[in-house]
Amino acid sequence: MEAKHVAVLMGGWSAEREVSLSTGEGCIEALTEAGYRVSPIDVDRNIAVVLSEMRPDVAFNALHGRFGEDGTIQGILEVLEIPYTHSGVLSSALAMHKEKAKTIFKSRGIPVAEGKVVPALVAAREHVLPRPYVVKPVAEGSSVGVFIVTEQHEFPPQELHSSDWALGDVLVERFIPGRELTCAVMGDVALGVIDIISAQGFYDYDAKYVPGGSKHILPAKISPNIYQLVQKLSLKAHQALDCRGVSRADFRFDEQPGGQGELICLEVNTQPGMTATSLVPEIAAHAGHSFVDLVRWMVEDASCER
Repeated sequence: MEAKHVAVLMGGWSAEREVSLSTGEGCIEALTEAGYRVSPIDVDRNIAVVLSEMRPDVAFNALHGRFGEDGTIQGILEVLEIPYTHSGVLSSALAMHKEKAKTIFKSRGIPVAEGKVVPALVAAREHVLPRPYVVKPVAEGSSVGVFIVTEQHEFPPQELHSSDWALGDVLVERFIPGRELTCAVMGDVALGVIDIISAQGFYDYDAKYVPGGSKHILPAKISPNIYQLVQKLSLKAHQALDCRGVSRADFRFDEQPGGQGELICLEVNTQPGMTATSLVPEIAAHAGHSFVDLVRWMVEDASCER
C-alpha cells in the first residue's frame, strides 16, 4: 500500500513563526520515521493554491499563533476538503481568543481569573486592575507580549504604548501566585500533569523554548486529589471548546502558605508546541506514547468537519 502523503504546515507569518518552524522540523522527522511521505510547506499567503496543486492526503498543522491557530487555516482546509490534525474552525477560534474561551469555561464551572479586555493604550496609561496583575495579548500564544505588573511597578508596561506594538487588544487578569501546571489531552483522555519550574520565575518565551529555561516535574509532585482535578478540568475544558486531537490546558495553583488554594485554568492551547523542549511530547511519552506514535495517532485521527 502506498504511504499516506502528509503535508506539514509550518512557519507562517505570526509572532510565533520561529516556534512553528521548530515544531514542524520535529514533526517532519517523526512522521518520516513513521513511514509517511512527507512534504514540508513554509506557509505563505498563497497556501490555498499550494495545497490545491499538491492535494496531500492529510495536512499536519504545525502552525502557531494567528492564522494557523485561530480557525483561519482550518477554514481553508475545510473548503479544500483536505483532512487535518488538531481542532476545527470554531474550536480553534474560541480557544485562541482568551476572553471568549474564559466565558465558556465559566459557564461550565471551570475556574478562571477575573479580568477584562482593554485597548493596549489604555493598559499602558493606567492600572486597570489592582496590582499584581498580568497583561497579555488577547489572541496570541507562547507568552508573546506578556507582562506581570507587581506592587513594585509604579507605572503600567510602557511597551504597550510603543508604535511597535502590533498584538492588538490585551487581556488584563488578576495575578495568581503559585505553581504552573499543565496537562495534555489526547482524544478523550487526559494524560499526565507537569509542574513547570522556570529559571526566570515566570514561564515566558525563553523559559518555554530555550534549553535549560525551565525544569519539568513529571508527574507533578502535588496531592493526588489536585492532580486528578487538573486532569478532570483539562478534559472538561477540551470538551467545552469541542476540541479535537491533542490539546494542552495550563493552570496556576496557589498552594503558598496563607494562599487561597486556588486552581485556576489560564487557557487551552489547541496547537501545543512539538519542539525538543515541548510539554505535550514529554507528557505523551510518560503515558507510553513515543513521539513517533503520537504523530502517527494525530495523522490517523485527522479529518474534515472537526
